[in-house]
Amino acid sequence: MTHQINLRLWADGDLPLLQRLMGDPLMTAHLGGPETPAQIRHRHARYCRLPTVGDDRMFVILAGPQQVPAGSIGYWESEWQDAAVWETGWSVLPEFQSQGIATAALRLLLPRLRAVGGHRYLHAFPAIDNAPSNAICRKAGFTLQGEATAEYPAGRFMQVHDWRLDLADDTAVTP
Repeated sequence: MTHQINLRLWADGDLPLLQRLMGDPLMTAHLGGPETPAQIRHRHARYCRLPTVGDDRMFVILAGPQQVPAGSIGYWESEWQDAAVWETGWSVLPEFQSQGIATAALRLLLPRLRAVGGHRYLHAFPAIDNAPSNAICRKAGFTLQGEATAEYPAGRFMQVHDWRLDLADDTAVTP
C-alpha cells in the first residue's frame, strides 16, 4: 500500500502518539519493554526541546490524505566505536506497519540530515531479532557492519545489528 508520507517536527500535542509508541508492550518488545508514564512525559519534553538544542531532531511521521500521525523517526548525534556519528531510529504504529511507511519516512529524513552535515555516516541499531527494522535498513541502502552489544535503555544490554549508511552516497534509499 502506498501512502502520502510527510514529516513534521515533534510538537507539544504529540504526547498521545508517544504514549502509544512507548507505552505499549508490543510496540516496545525490541526496546526493553514499555516506559512508565513519567518516563514518557520526560521523553516528550525532551523531544519538544530538540529543535532549539543542537542538530538532533525528532519528527512525527504523517500518513495518508488526512496526514494522521503514524509514528516517529529521528536522528541524533551518538558516540560509536570512539567516534561521533549520526544515529537514527523509528517507530510506526501497528495499524500502519508493513506498508513501507518507515522506509518512506527515512527517504524524507536523509536530505535533511545531509543538509545538516557534520558526520559522514548514519547508523541504526535494531535488535537482531527485529526483522522489520532490519529489513528497513537493508531496503534503505544501509550496510550491515555486524552484531554488537548496545545499552538501551540505560542499564539494559541487548544484541543489535550495526547498520551504517554513507551519507556521501546520495543514491541510498531509492524510490
